[in-house]
Amino acid sequence: MTAIIRLILAVILFLFSLLTVFPPISYFLWEASIVVDELGHLLAIVGILLLIPGWKSRIGKASTVFALAATIFLLTPLVRGEIVGRRLPGQLDHAFGGAQPRSMPGAPPRDKPISFLTLFRKPPAPEVRRTTMTYVVRDGKPLQLDVYRRDQVLQPAPLVIAIHGGSWRSGNREELSALNYYLASRGYVVASPTYRFAPQFPHPAASQDIDAAISFLKANANQLGIDSTRIVLLGRSAGAQLALMAAYARGDSAIRGVVDFYGPTDQKWGWDNPSDPRVYKSDETLRAFLNGTPATVPEAYRTSSPLNYVSPGVPPTLIIHGRLDPLVSVRQSARLDSALRSGSLRVQSLPLLRQPDLFIELPWGTHGCDYIIIGPCGQISTFAVERFVAAVTGTR
Repeated sequence: MTAIIRLILAVILFLFSLLTVFPPISYFLWEASIVVDELGHLLAIVGILLLIPGWKSRIGKASTVFALAATIFLLTPLVRGEIVGRRLPGQLDHAFGGAQPRSMPGAPPRDKPISFLTLFRKPPAPEVRRTTMTYVVRDGKPLQLDVYRRDQVLQPAPLVIAIHGGSWRSGNREELSALNYYLASRGYVVASPTYRFAPQFPHPAASQDIDAAISFLKANANQLGIDSTRIVLLGRSAGAQLALMAAYARGDSAIRGVVDFYGPTDQKWGWDNPSDPRVYKSDETLRAFLNGTPATVPEAYRTSSPLNYVSPGVPPTLIIHGRLDPLVSVRQSARLDSALRSGSLRVQSLPLLRQPDLFIELPWGTHGCDYIIIGPCGQISTFAVERFVAAVTGTR
């Protein structure tokens, strides 16, 4: 009986380990893939323990084979993360110029993309205060944002505005807040706004709310200790679309850069190339967000696509996307990167010029892989964001 239980556990672990190399085929498996990809080094310990009894019997031999294969697969994100991380500092320097991130008392910057110790625990960080404020009232309902800031920062600090995802239909400003705390502990002011959701409030309602949040933060810069001339926008998934739209279409010179985590950049292309419906019904999401299809509301699909606003004046862009993302195709980011780099696309018949940008493609990464900040994706993305913000805001 013990041997059979061991075999069952080894087979289950092996099947889950396949999520490190194959895209998930259901919503549940997508959620599981975040844990498997980012905490695979911990799950590999289970695989090693399953190897210990040996393989004297046929069942034992089968258990050993499955456990060994699972252990190897579970460690591949860390191995591939090391490969990506080895190239990353040079890529960041080439794209945005060398920058030494802020070093605050008790909060030194990461000295390399992946730290072995951080794989097992979050590094200590100074106290960060979070304050909730109302930035605008829509239809009698207040929209709020959270401001993260260290009390010890005396001079006005650059501002990072972090916009949550949720398919434009859900989510909240407290999601994935670990990076907010991290950046605030390094001396930046971080603001995380909420916004109105579709289908009750379709495009451009959410973009209008983000514009209002930016204006509010700039108007209250003195009170919040913000340097209103140095702003970086950061968004995840639907929030990345909103961040890119504000950065590219707002025409605000104070926006020094934008970070795009796995964002949809071309809604018409997304409609024509939907995600696997077993995992995520992207066509339903777009129909709700844009209040129709490309045939019925073509202008909404055009004006909600950051790709259509690429021009010589857009700010530097950092793009981070996992190759195994089942919700938003990695080709969305690849196409934006191509537009920024090659000049092969045109906007209003004007040839595009090359923009400072960097596309970090994570071979093992899935949608939301940065949720676990101590994992390979979380560590690499935090390292890249910290150096990007320092470079574009001049905080060296």
